[in-house]
Order: sequence, then C-alpha cells, then structure tokens
Amino acid sequence: MSRVFRSVSILTITALLSACSGGGGGSGAATGVVAASAPTPTPTPTAAAVSCTLRDRQDWAAAQLREWYLFPETLPAALDPTPYATVDAYIDALTATARAQRKDRYFTYRTSIASEDAFYDTGASAGFGFRLSYDTTARRVFVSESFEGTAALAAGIDRGAEIVAIGTSDADLRTVDSIIAAEGTAGVTNALGPGTAGTTRRLRITDSQGTRTVSLAKTEYALTPVSNRYGAQVLTDGGRQVGYLNLRSFISTADPALRSAFARFKAAGITNVIIDVRYNGGGLVSIAELMANLLGGARSTNDVIDYTTFRPEKAASNVTAYFARQPESIAPTRIAFIGTGSSASASELVIAQAIPYFHSDVGLIGANTFGKPVGQIALNRPQCDDRLRVIAFALQNSARKGDYYDGLAGLVEASCKAGDDLTHPLGDPQEASTRAALDYLGGKSCTPITASGTQGTLSLRTQANRLELLSPDQPDTVQREVPGAF
Repeated sequence: MSRVFRSVSILTITALLSACSGGGGGSGAATGVVAASAPTPTPTPTAAAVSCTLRDRQDWAAAQLREWYLFPETLPAALDPTPYATVDAYIDALTATARAQRKDRYFTYRTSIASEDAFYDTGASAGFGFRLSYDTTARRVFVSESFEGTAALAAGIDRGAEIVAIGTSDADLRTVDSIIAAEGTAGVTNALGPGTAGTTRRLRITDSQGTRTVSLAKTEYALTPVSNRYGAQVLTDGGRQVGYLNLRSFISTADPALRSAFARFKAAGITNVIIDVRYNGGGLVSIAELMANLLGGARSTNDVIDYTTFRPEKAASNVTAYFARQPESIAPTRIAFIGTGSSASASELVIAQAIPYFHSDVGLIGANTFGKPVGQIALNRPQCDDRLRVIAFALQNSARKGDYYDGLAGLVEASCKAGDDLTHPLGDPQEASTRAALDYLGGKSCTPITASGTQGTLSLRTQANRLELLSPDQPDTVQREVPGAF
C-alpha cells in the first residue's frame, strides 16, 4: 500500500509519513497519529523474492533504521541479531540508547499492516468496547468510557463502573484486588483475554445500579471517533455558549464528524471552545491539521501550522504545513484543551500549533501531556505483513518550538490542574476537568499544571487523581491509538 501519512502522536509512512506518540509500561506501549500532507519517502528496494525468516526480517528492520532513524548517532555500530528471539526484541535493542535519552520511548516498533490499516481507515477492531483505568495503590479497575455499538455499552457498562472480578465462569472468578496483588496490572490485561472476536469473560461490575455479574463477549466494532452521546455539544455556562468537542482518536472517519461539530459551533456563533483529548493517544496528522484548520478561521494561508523536519540527509522530505480555512472553520477567541499523560502525538500537535497564535488565550486543562514531539514513518514489507514504524522526523509549531519531551506544561502559557472525574459523564459541566475548562474560559483563576519530572507512561495522574489508563505490555494498534481500550 502506498498511502502518505504524517503522524504526531502517532503518524506513519508506508511509506506512510506519520508521527507517533508512545506510552510506557513495556515494549511498544506507544500512541500515534498519521497525516496525509508530506511527500512519501521511498523505501530501500528489496529483492523480488522476499524471505520472512526471523533473521531476514531483523536485517530488514535494521537497514530501515540505519537509513531513516532520526537519531542515527544512537544506533549501535553493529549488533548481532542472533541472541534476540523476535524482531521486536531486536528493534528494542537497536533503539535502547535513544530510549535511555528519552528521545524514543518505544515509539519505534513493528506492527501488522493489515490490522493497522483496518483501524486507521474505519476504526475497526475487536473487544468489549470499553476503556479502562486502574489505581495501583488501591488495586482497583474502572471504566473510563464505553464506546457506542459495543458489547460493553449494550450490557449497561459505562463510565464510572468498577470491574471487581474477572473470570471465564462463575467458578473461577478472581477479584481484581487479588489479581493485581499477585501479578500486577499485567494480570488484569491477561485475565481479560486475547483481542479476538468471541472471547468471553464473566465480569463482576459495581456501578450506580449495584453489583452484578455479566457475561461479555468481545465483538468486532468500529470506533466512533466523536461520540454521538457527548462528543460534540454546545454548553451554556454563566450566560455564555461554549463549544465542547471530545475526540477519541485522529482516524480517517473523524473527518466528517469534526466538520459536523464545527459547522454546529459556527452556526451557534461559538467563540469559546473546549477540545477534550484527555484519552487521545494520537493518530493521523492529516486529521490533526484538519482540526487546526477548523480552529483557524482567523488564520491566513501564509500562517504555518507546523514544521516536519527529517535528519539532514533526508531533508528533501521536510514539510511545512500552512493553514487552509474550511467551510466549517470558526475563529475562536479562547480555547481550553483538556489533556492528561495519555494525550500524545497528534493531540499534542493540535495544542502546540495554537500556542503562538493564542498565547495565554489557549489553556491546557487537567494534567501534563505525554511528551512526543517526534513522528514516525511507516515502512512496509507486505510479503511478511510487517510495518516498521520508525521515528524519522521532529515536529515544531510556527514558533519553531518542539522539544516538549516532558509534555506541554512547560510550553503552554496558561494551564489549570484538574482531575479526571469518573463520577460524571464526559462533557458534563460538573465533571472536574470540564468544569475547570469552563472556569478558565470564564477568566477565573486556578492552580497551574507543573511540568515536573518525566512523563513516561500514559497516565491520568494528578495530585487529586491517581488513575492510569490500563495498557498491555505489547499493545495492538487500537491500544496504541486508543489507550486503555479493551
């Protein structure tokens, strides 16, 4: 396949030009974005007869890294692949130095061409259809949200529900507390079973309805990028109308949903906007730039959205993206972005691009973001269904600011700390982060977010909230782009 994708919280080239945002907790725990505005790098030609032996696949991966990797000086001069039992393990060893320098936190990895294309094109995946958060200290797991058209929502399981026990039958139900005590959070992801349609589990749920045990089967579903329940709303607060948009992932099917939401905002004369990307791990850069354009009604075609810069010998692939107003574009005067440590790549790009134009009239609400100012290209070896996502370019806003490896809290000019409030629906004016966003838009004072320490994990952590999105050590495409999804 030869689509061109640039990604920032997870972008790809296949060449796919894309920017990918990574997560913590294990090899490949990353998030991503892909966009369609950059030239397509040409992969190094391979022989007509391609071998898919482990050694050949490892050698191919190493060759692509040596040609495209953004940090070539960090690659070992030579590294024998023989001791490594998988392609993934070898890639991790090759990128270990950049990872130690926090430049590539498992953002470079191998994935399946077929499964990734299915997700980016349609949002297709298999699962229960909910997103999970955990509290390690209390050893508890909660549902952060459920997706439309899924088994979870059909069973009445939604935001705020707690999963108390997991099993394959009533006879082998194990409490989440005991699972985490014995095996850590990996035990929970294992207990939930493989990500294949038909996998069935018994779950003991506690929510506002009480405690019950349900059988839930994983099914094929297409992720709705903007929820039809709460994803796009016009809120009224203190006599002001505020546009609220929650985007789950920067995938292709988000295009019409975003246009529809902004057309609604435009018709209502909205000038204050909340963009909620608290769980958004990234996606297509093309969709990130579409969102920038929809927010850029006041921008000219000479104004820069972002710069994409490859290593010097690949400078021919560099791209400058300029604003292009859309029929649905609005000209906001103030924007509140709700983010967390799970907001990465494309999500961060959308926030970063707004800072030079809005300054303190764009605020980060919630918690510090993940910190992924670099992007991937995706290089394909179709005969082996191998797609290598390689960190190959750096991303900067129009002010040439892009080194936000510690998250955006150190770059934004305004921020307000707030928790992720599972006791209220997303977009509810009483939900903690939404309330803080409304207060910021209304000019009220708040406690700023500090850019303390390193991010490293896809986390929702604040002083008031000790939840993190649950992620397997080796997430699939959906779990990279939609952190916490099961």
